[in-house]
Amino acid sequence: MEPILASLQETQIIALVAILILLFMWESFQPFYAYFSGSFKDRGKHAFRNLVIGAINGLMVSLIFVGLWLIASLWAEEARFGIMHWLQDGLGIPVWLHAVGAILLLDFWTYAWHRMNHEIPFFWRFHSVHHSDNKMDVTTASRFHLGEIFFSSLFRIPLIALFGVYLWELVLYEILMFAVVQFHHANVGLSEKYDRILRAVIVTPNMHRVHHSRWQPETDSNYSSFFSFWDRMARTFRLNPKPETIQLGLDQFDREEDQTVKGMFKTPLKKPD
Repeated sequence: MEPILASLQETQIIALVAILILLFMWESFQPFYAYFSGSFKDRGKHAFRNLVIGAINGLMVSLIFVGLWLIASLWAEEARFGIMHWLQDGLGIPVWLHAVGAILLLDFWTYAWHRMNHEIPFFWRFHSVHHSDNKMDVTTASRFHLGEIFFSSLFRIPLIALFGVYLWELVLYEILMFAVVQFHHANVGLSEKYDRILRAVIVTPNMHRVHHSRWQPETDSNYSSFFSFWDRMARTFRLNPKPETIQLGLDQFDREEDQTVKGMFKTPLKKPD
């Protein structure tokens, strides 16, 4: 199990960087929005700030939470505790079905957690850092406040045990999920035909642009991160027939100081309008 986990963690890092580079290049040659037209310096500054935030989050998770997730996973495995372990022991499901079930449970929780971040004011204070990016691109996928990542990582500890998830399944889920998250944040355009085909299963750029709209009825929709069907099941699915007209960001965080690393860290401390 340990060699598999180590291999998956290495794959996770390689996949994250490779997809980031590929989508960054795609954005360079065929951007959907002309944010940085003729200004590579501004684009570089924007990317640097978002990636710094992402690196800080990654360091915290690796230092504090990965070990705790492993402990929870090993305890659940040894105690045969958790939904997927009960199904495995009771019905004799194979390893691949255990993994599929674990991924679905983790992704359902991601949907629920994302929705909580919009509906509970305390969590929205942190999550607004992600939505305050008015020039959304692939690097926005890394732009989350440290507080949001702390709470999401903390809540994962009991959920790993409750769901009966092996740690390698969590790493596999994160590889798949974050690849899709990078894709649907990217400033790239797909034809409506291909976007429609893909969003039958996963979240696509046109679907997620609606979620980053300044207009609250659109902001409070399309909470899915990996599989798109959670929104259809929960009736939170929404499309805009003219995605090029969507205004991204949050009105109260348009100042340059709000877009700096320091400003992003201070965002939850500001009084809501």
